[in-house]
Amino acid sequence: MVNEALEYTHDVVIVGGGHNALVAAAYLARAGKRTVVLERLDHFGGAAVSEEPWPGVGARLSRYSYLVSLLPAQIVADLGLNLELARRRVSSYTPDPADPSRGILIDNGDAAATAASFARVTGDAAEADRFDAFYARLAPVAELLFPTVTDPLVRRSELQRRLGDDALWAALFERPLGGLIRDSLTTDIARGIALTDGLIGTFATADDPSLRQNRCFLYHVIGGGTGDWDVPVGGMGRVSGELERAARDAGAELRGAAEVRAITADGTVQLADPAAAPVRGRLVLSGVGPAVLERLLAAGNAPAAAVREAPARPEGAQVKVNMLLTRLPKLRDSEVDPRAAFAGTFHINETLTQLDAAHAAATAGELPEPLPAEIYCHSLTDPSILSPELQAAGAQTLTLFGLHVPDRLVTEENNAELRAELLAAAQRSLDSVLAEPIADCIFIAPDGSPCIEARTTADLEESLGMIGGDIFHGALSWPWAEDDEALDTPAARWGVETALPNLLVCGSGARRGGAVSGIGGHNAAHAALELLAE
Repeated sequence: MVNEALEYTHDVVIVGGGHNALVAAAYLARAGKRTVVLERLDHFGGAAVSEEPWPGVGARLSRYSYLVSLLPAQIVADLGLNLELARRRVSSYTPDPADPSRGILIDNGDAAATAASFARVTGDAAEADRFDAFYARLAPVAELLFPTVTDPLVRRSELQRRLGDDALWAALFERPLGGLIRDSLTTDIARGIALTDGLIGTFATADDPSLRQNRCFLYHVIGGGTGDWDVPVGGMGRVSGELERAARDAGAELRGAAEVRAITADGTVQLADPAAAPVRGRLVLSGVGPAVLERLLAAGNAPAAAVREAPARPEGAQVKVNMLLTRLPKLRDSEVDPRAAFAGTFHINETLTQLDAAHAAATAGELPEPLPAEIYCHSLTDPSILSPELQAAGAQTLTLFGLHVPDRLVTEENNAELRAELLAAAQRSLDSVLAEPIADCIFIAPDGSPCIEARTTADLEESLGMIGGDIFHGALSWPWAEDDEALDTPAARWGVETALPNLLVCGSGARRGGAVSGIGGHNAAHAALELLAE
């Protein structure tokens, strides 16, 4: 219930202009609600944007996020988004760290070749069958859970009943993921390929008792009900651009360069610009991370119950390296075409043993050596992000995502030095599986600078406002309600509640938030419409 005694400038004020905020704005405006989005940057989309990092070079990179997995077809249809998501035939390529002249190529279009590559690397012809069986066993989980993410929360016990496999439920949701992986696969390299889905942006081991790796893994394998990760044609900016268009076409007001200074308990949102008049919403939706929201509430003298006394600082655990190449590099593995190897996820130094060792090194305050990493080549699937000239010249983009680089290693004072160290570590890791140095393939910009950049967690915090560089805005949650959890308000039922009844979470920090999905925005909008109707 909202307070009708106050004068409101809008029905809904949305703080932050990321892709989830745009989803919420589009739904609300389409329902006839006066909606405004306040974004501190001069553009919208948050991390889901395309940029040209190197002046004079016609390459529009998805600089922060790069693939789409969790965006429901329902949202695309509801908002009339003109999007094309390209499916990658090659799932992954993983060179053997012990002998990079051979590697596992998982080709979704050629089961025989996939089996042969498993046998060549592992010496066990049956490991490919075990790998297939592992993911086949998870398929019912994806089919069950993904359709629920755009509905009110379902109770945990009800979902367990619907799955009908108590052994799998316990292995995936009650015990550390490492047990399920070891029980399902026998080789270190295959176990590592599986584990990486639990570690993207997550600092954990296979056997972490917190189960944070399990929650990360779950979101990676349920996307679309199949677990497929697709390439957005036109780049990630195409996704946010379509969402922005949908919100504007529906009548939402989008204000860029509108940094918020404080949020008060009555729904008043004060801007950093002293000349800007405050706005007041019957409801306020937060598209910023929970840690940022707490700061804004504290600045607005919100009740103590709405602000934790000692907010936990989120912690990202990755480094991202963007590259533009003159051509794809040669592999040590002469049996695999680089265009096939780089067409999917290219795993480097990511056996289970290496991943756990890297975690131990980072826990001890050291950079992992070698750096576990995985690479994506957007331009092989979607060359449209390159200018015609670059396409004709054979140029390609590469995005390297280095794991187990927790924000605790980064400070304001050491960020520049650490960025350089991480860039060198990423190049060493990549070079270990190449037949030539990656530096020989880096495109040189007109000003003479190499087209390669590293983005640390501190860089993400500075440029995007992601505290601790946490790409999930905090710990991921299970996509259900516990059996004893109160679901007596629309906000609680949709998993977007805060301690204030007129304040909802619509970003990645919402229940079932995270990744480029729009789910947080969809669910907050539906909860808001229920509240506004009361």
